[in-house]
Amino acid sequence: MTRLLSAVVLIALVVSVLWLAPWWAALALAAIVAALAAAEVANLSRDIGAPVPVLVVSTAAVVVCAMVPIGMESGAAAVVVLMMVILGGCLVTLAAGPPSPAMITRAAVTIMAPLYVGLPLGAIVWTQVVFGPRSVLFLVATIAISDSAQYFVGRALGRRKLAPTVSPAKTIEGAVGGVVAAAVVGALLGPVWGQVASPLQGALLGFALAVVGITGDLFESFLKRSAGVKDSSHLIPGHGGVLDRIDAFLFAAPVYLLFLRYVG
Repeated sequence: MTRLLSAVVLIALVVSVLWLAPWWAALALAAIVAALAAAEVANLSRDIGAPVPVLVVSTAAVVVCAMVPIGMESGAAAVVVLMMVILGGCLVTLAAGPPSPAMITRAAVTIMAPLYVGLPLGAIVWTQVVFGPRSVLFLVATIAISDSAQYFVGRALGRRKLAPTVSPAKTIEGAVGGVVAAAVVGALLGPVWGQVASPLQGALLGFALAVVGITGDLFESFLKRSAGVKDSSHLIPGHGGVLDRIDAFLFAAPVYLLFLRYVG
């Protein structure tokens, strides 16, 4: 029940911001999520003995997230921001202490965390600004229904593990169920909501989003298993951390944006 109530609150919040609030409210929400998720990545690094400055990483994630919708039309500005994030991460690591093997991990996480969460979340906001809230809801619906199908099909029919050392609960049968569900969503909603020109194109888009979403989920699980933890945090009752909720979107959002800009 706790998991269900948390999901209802999260969905209501996202839908309300997308449909009822101005675009900058969506950016503010995405920036908050980016800061929290980046902090969770930093905490995973701490758990393996390579602590990074959480405030620095979270702030950089907010800057990167805001840079995408605000500076998308100015490639030069975007490149400058990315270079400054990389340079800043290097300088922060340089000032952190004497040379050690852990410093390589600290430098990598300090640079990777803001880009890993900030760029995709910023891309989602830019999608809303350019293509409208319905386009973002299509992405949310496709990934959410795919995740639910993976869970229920995996519980009912799952026999073969998809990636046992990374995510023991995921099964091949569940993954297939999630991909099929996403393809159906794409075929039904895509032409009606204007993301695609035909049901076939919608099915292919749903298929692609589900596959990269599953990959994103596995990557986040890989990070957690490497750090020896089950959840990225305990911030969301019944769901774990922010990163646990957005992992699939972090991989699906860039693919979706590329599709909308160059294919759809």
